[in-house]
Amino acid sequence: MSYNINEKGYYGEFGGAYIPEMLYPNVEELRQNYLKIMAEPSFQKEFNALLKDYVGRPSPLYFAKRLSEKYNTKIYLKREDLNHTGAHKINNTIGQILMAKRLGKNRIIAETGAGQHGVATATVCALMGIECIVYMGEIDIARQAPNVARMKMLGATVIPAKSGSKTLKDATNEAIRDWINNPVDTHYIIGSVVGPHPYPDMVAKFQAVVSEEIQSQLLEKEGTENPDYLIACVGGGSNAAGTYYQYLDNEAVNIIAIEAAGHGVDSGESAATSVLGKEGIIHGSKTLLMQTNDGQITEPYSISAGLDYPGVGPMHANLYKTGRAEFIAITDDDAMKAGLDLCKLEGIIPAIESSHALAVFDHKKFKADDIVVLNLSGRGDKDLQNYIDYFKL
Repeated sequence: MSYNINEKGYYGEFGGAYIPEMLYPNVEELRQNYLKIMAEPSFQKEFNALLKDYVGRPSPLYFAKRLSEKYNTKIYLKREDLNHTGAHKINNTIGQILMAKRLGKNRIIAETGAGQHGVATATVCALMGIECIVYMGEIDIARQAPNVARMKMLGATVIPAKSGSKTLKDATNEAIRDWINNPVDTHYIIGSVVGPHPYPDMVAKFQAVVSEEIQSQLLEKEGTENPDYLIACVGGGSNAAGTYYQYLDNEAVNIIAIEAAGHGVDSGESAATSVLGKEGIIHGSKTLLMQTNDGQITEPYSISAGLDYPGVGPMHANLYKTGRAEFIAITDDDAMKAGLDLCKLEGIIPAIESSHALAVFDHKKFKADDIVVLNLSGRGDKDLQNYIDYFKL
């Protein structure tokens, strides 16, 4: 079977476009044009040139020698933390700003949780001279202050979402409201593989550069394109989608998705959607969603602002449901310890999101000759205060 999207915008039974009528023209315009625009040689040329000269791709595939020795397996880190702006998010915003320009849009809106997508959106808007409005939950604004400052320095307007849990889900709601009110001149740059079709597919395709590079880099280092395991953290899931993309239908490669268990899966303060979620609709797509028995969305919790989302992208919902990917939930405590471990073993300070993925090695045993590729999706600069507070540094 194929784990890719079908022509109706579904991954198995997940996906689709469940949107208010007011949004239909915006989403339909994008759906009818995105594949055509992405296939244009001029688009490809501009996209690839910016990834190379502006973002700094390809990002290295680094053999983590001391980490590998500790866990007695071969661990490679895909260094998305070395991209311009410090995470994988920029791959997608470069693609979408070029898309918006070709669709004649001159105003950009975005939502952000950890702030990395907001920074990446503000960055490409500055690059292209386009107005930028970023919606961000009031709580996230407080816990990610350096990223808020970055967005403002880059010329973006940051608008706090003050409803609900005041985090990513609420920022997304505000952005959708804005889009409904400004349908003609505005493009909504969604930062993850969530939202109505074609967003999950479009974002995954822009992030697919990650697994394209893994294939060629692994071939050079190990003589094979195929790792035994691919590992990435999943909130909405764009870094994971990019990591898995070229391997989705290659069942020789095992896929592991790491979710945020928060204070524990049964603690009532968690964001482990695969364990706690059931089928529902959020932000325009059918997926797995944390909700009460009467369908009210339950508030997720994670120490990591980027994993603090009550749902998961439809691609990942399908990977979970079909058993193609193994999902593992990691607590705040285990993630923070794994992050500090990487600092001391490899001299790399990871984003707390990526630290969740790194904690897998204390939860799952790998064979000595397994080739394990883990996406180090972001760097820890934005999380220094969290690390300082947590470890009382």
